[in-house]
Amino acid sequence: MDLKIPFTGQKRLVIIGGGFGGIEIAKELKDQDIQIVMLDKNNYHTFQPLLYQVATGGLEPGSIAYPLRKFMQEIPNGIFRMAEVTHIDTDTQKINTDIGDLHYDYLVIATGSKTNFFQFPADVSGKMMEMKDIPQALNLRSYILESFEEALLTYDETKKEELINIAIVGGGPTGVELAGALGEMRKNILPKDYPELDFRKMQIHLFEAGPRLLAAMHPENSDKALKYVKDFGVNVWLNTMVTGYNGQEINLSNGKIVRSGTVIWTAGVKGNPIAGLPETAKAGGNRILVDEFCRVKDTENIFAVGDVACMIQDKFPKGHPMVAPVAIQQGDLVAKNILLLMKGKDAKPFVYFDKGAMATVGRNKAVMESKGMKMGGFIAWLAWLFVHVMTLVGFRNKLTVTMGWLYNYFTYDRTLRLIIRPSKRKDD
Repeated sequence: MDLKIPFTGQKRLVIIGGGFGGIEIAKELKDQDIQIVMLDKNNYHTFQPLLYQVATGGLEPGSIAYPLRKFMQEIPNGIFRMAEVTHIDTDTQKINTDIGDLHYDYLVIATGSKTNFFQFPADVSGKMMEMKDIPQALNLRSYILESFEEALLTYDETKKEELINIAIVGGGPTGVELAGALGEMRKNILPKDYPELDFRKMQIHLFEAGPRLLAAMHPENSDKALKYVKDFGVNVWLNTMVTGYNGQEINLSNGKIVRSGTVIWTAGVKGNPIAGLPETAKAGGNRILVDEFCRVKDTENIFAVGDVACMIQDKFPKGHPMVAPVAIQQGDLVAKNILLLMKGKDAKPFVYFDKGAMATVGRNKAVMESKGMKMGGFIAWLAWLFVHVMTLVGFRNKLTVTMGWLYNYFTYDRTLRLIIRPSKRKDD
């Protein structure tokens, strides 16, 4: 069955994925003589850097999501279909989806990444919480709050300890930001909601297998982030790997055992490719190998951008960082290259412009670096707020997030402490 898409006589570009890279391509090709068909399994774009704020009750999901159909209203030559792509047939230039097949002249894979649990089998990883999309963030929020509700009802101190303790695995930006947010909640919010609980006994653990937090940043900023996180009372375990978890106890590489019923995995991601591409296009980390033009290896008209793409260069032997700026810049280049190819001209190579990195660790505390400049504290925190607001899609989202943050800042409150997904135990 063919997917019902109007025939316009134009070349057809199919974009799989409505993330940062996908929407950048559509924006750049707006009003050009090409038909754009965007496919995504969800009908919205997610601003993933702020998922942790949804999980901790700081923002509503609608603040960081933007309807892809509304976005495509601004693209006169664009069409959106909510579909999940299952296979690519490079010989016939067709993709197979759950709602039909579709022919393409040019194809862009912008499917992003998914959680990488590395060596853990499903029976272990299934007991850990993920935070890669909005449903997972909402599940995590409900899970944490339900744990406190349950802790109120138990007289077993060991069980109570398990319920109120939270562990985060992975000391990258997501893990650090989540640890800071949870530390703020323990200090300013949770004791008011649950006055019967002794929050001096609540432990927040942050496990990092390497020697420092924020390993991709300068050691000076790693040290600042470590201090900021500890200021919120978070127990930081460096050079410590999680080797096992049974739902109640975490086994560590140093032989110690930590009790927690809530383990949040932020320690790694892997690419989210689609079946059907040449075997030669497979790269490490489950990513798709692309050339300097972002073209999938051993193909002529298929491109990949963002987290799923792996472009090996001297400076990036394992591919570029799996962050939004890379996806946006690659999307911009691919849009330009498609136009060049349509005109019979040579494509241009990708050169990543690293604008720097930043991470927030709670109120008035953040670290950032750019072009050799390093900064921490309140100014870095303001810069983090500004950059994230400006990167959000849609004026309403920019306004909503700004107002939400202002409210949280002046009231020391997070009002969205709603249990809306009553499925606390994943193994029930």
